[in-house]
Amino acid sequence: MNPELSSFIASSFQSVWALELLLLLKRERRKWSPDDLITALRASDLVLSQAIGALVRAGLITADQTGVSYAPATDAIARLVDQTEAAYASKPDAVRRTIVMSSKSGIAAFADAFRLRKD
Repeated sequence: MNPELSSFIASSFQSVWALELLLLLKRERRKWSPDDLITALRASDLVLSQAIGALVRAGLITADQTGVSYAPATDAIARLVDQTEAAYASKPDAVRRTIVMSSKSGIAAFADAFRLRKD
């Protein structure tokens, strides 16, 4: 996986659920209701709403009162999504590790904030 793709994956997906959501929306291009997505992905409402919010902020999907759909903000982002999809199909463990390692660094930073230090 090239560094640009690794960086895109790490910054765009907070969880593997978010990636799975994006790939479903990309495969089946239509407006999805949250209930349909919960059923299709077997995800909780909380996991789904967090993933939708993160993907909207990343410029990968749109969400409104009528539903959620795949809508990359630029052609460059769409190409990175295509590359991510190909990488996930050929090397799913590498993609999962990239996502998990990026989320772990945020968790570690949060935990470090509460560590007691000797002065």
